[in-house]
Amino acid sequence: MPPEFGLDRLAVDPPPFLREGPVGVVTNAAATTADLRTAVEVLLGSGVEVAIIFAPEHGFTTGVPAGERVDHQVDPLTGVPIYSLYGERFAPPVEMLDGLTRIIVDLPDVGARFYTYVSTLVHVLRAAAQAGVPVLVLDRANPIDGVSVEGPILQEGYTSFVGMLPVPVRHGMTVGELARFANDVLDIGASLDVIPVRKWRRREMADAWGRPWVPPSPNMPHVETALLYPGMCLVEGTNLSEGRGTPYPFSVVGAPWVDGHVLAHHLNALGLFGVRFRPVSFLPCAGKYAGERCQGVQVHVTDRAQFRPVRTGIAILTTVRALYPESFTFPASGTKEDLRPFDRLIGNGKVRAQIEAGVPYEEIVAPWHEEEMAFRQQRRDYLFEEA
Repeated sequence: MPPEFGLDRLAVDPPPFLREGPVGVVTNAAATTADLRTAVEVLLGSGVEVAIIFAPEHGFTTGVPAGERVDHQVDPLTGVPIYSLYGERFAPPVEMLDGLTRIIVDLPDVGARFYTYVSTLVHVLRAAAQAGVPVLVLDRANPIDGVSVEGPILQEGYTSFVGMLPVPVRHGMTVGELARFANDVLDIGASLDVIPVRKWRRREMADAWGRPWVPPSPNMPHVETALLYPGMCLVEGTNLSEGRGTPYPFSVVGAPWVDGHVLAHHLNALGLFGVRFRPVSFLPCAGKYAGERCQGVQVHVTDRAQFRPVRTGIAILTTVRALYPESFTFPASGTKEDLRPFDRLIGNGKVRAQIEAGVPYEEIVAPWHEEEMAFRQQRRDYLFEEA
């Protein structure tokens, strides 16, 4: 049987307190029931007064490209105003929450620390705590499993909108579990309730759930894209293309100055578990190298259980740096004081320095094991089911 998300459960048995007065909803059109009804549809159909919708990055429709400003608007189907949390500000103004009886959050995360819906959740929890408005999170299963943990934990001083929680890059937690973690570890103190997922086997990925995959953002078309994302998104912090503007975002990596056959040969020689690399040529229509022919590799997952996306991403970058030291770079953000984009993504400054110094891939990732094991212990207090 398909897992029941918080929204599915609410649709069947809405909590009576939701009819006590107007609510605000933090959501987008990808947060649906198994039969593809949105959170706003379900709430209005249950007699809940939805006063305002708060939309994260990519907008309520999920169609706005990554990093682009989202404007305020009105939902044409319901007439409910939509306030952007990815425009002038990342958190709702406290005064805007006045009069709301509750804030309901239903956001489709993809299981990577730098996917910004979780950052929006953190900002909303803080605003709600300040305004004294209770929060109800409608939980969703982690699409790349609720067991696997991988990568370094975000270090103090590297917090940004692409990393607000001290968790590994791949955390293996649900949205509701992350909300409980954030509320406690960041000492937010919001009045928080969660309707947890039921009937989910934590080792299952989204394509085993028996429910449609709804892309949560423009460059997340498939479940396997989400699985690749924790490692391949790191490419965004370099001058390599991560495949945006192609049919294979986060599945291909390359540049005009790369020889795809040479790169594939060297990567396959590493013998990484659960993955093979194939030389490709691609022509991005947007993003880096738009309109320029690139060569590189396509990443093919051959065994999901053994595949380690974050380690694979680092292996790709160290190999490219070794092959093309004069061409490969980690661009700055444009402001002298700001962190490098790669450092914000990986959550520290050490890894970039190691790659630039030519430190072997194995030496870079070796210390992660202890961090991952420590986090497994820490997160147990916040899971709804043991993993």
